[in-house]
Amino acid sequence: MKNKLQLAVQVIFLILFLILVGTGRVQLWMGLFLLGVVLALLLARIYCGWICPINTVMNAVTWIKKKLGIKGQKTPQALTRPWFRYLVFALFVATFATSMITGQKIPVLPALFTIGVILTFFFPEELWHRYLCPYGTILTLPATTAKYTMNVDQENCTICAICKKVCPADAVEVNDKQYTINKKDCLVCLDCSKSCKEGAISYS
Repeated sequence: MKNKLQLAVQVIFLILFLILVGTGRVQLWMGLFLLGVVLALLLARIYCGWICPINTVMNAVTWIKKKLGIKGQKTPQALTRPWFRYLVFALFVATFATSMITGQKIPVLPALFTIGVILTFFFPEELWHRYLCPYGTILTLPATTAKYTMNVDQENCTICAICKKVCPADAVEVNDKQYTINKKDCLVCLDCSKSCKEGAISYS
């Protein structure tokens, strides 16, 4: 479960998102997302783990599924191919461009919000975070240069694999029996750090 500060921040931004969507001022939220892109250059994908309303609701769905003992389907192998992620992103860009050119208001963000939440009822969160979310794809670029990110202290790591199991974005990698976190895919949700009994993972 999220700590109180993180949960409070997520709820506040979720409410703000719903207000902006409900009043037809989605462009203000896009401004906030662009700020998240800039922050990713230094703080990695903190937008995903602390601000994104889609992620916040997906967290709640996953928590409910665990409480009820509901097991979803595994991530379809066909959707994990690298080209599929960029195909989804290309469709996103094409839809956005069409909206700009024609002047028609296409509810892209509300649609993505709905799709992301619905998919979480049936599949792991990693399907959305790692392979489908176009906003996540954008954030992977600046996050590669981030100064602050989740790191594993190899001296204290016992290779228990708990961090890999709890990571909602499948960002924990194993190389030569060492666990590392791929910062371009990491959501900075802190789940790995909070689940590590050895305190070997920190945001630094």
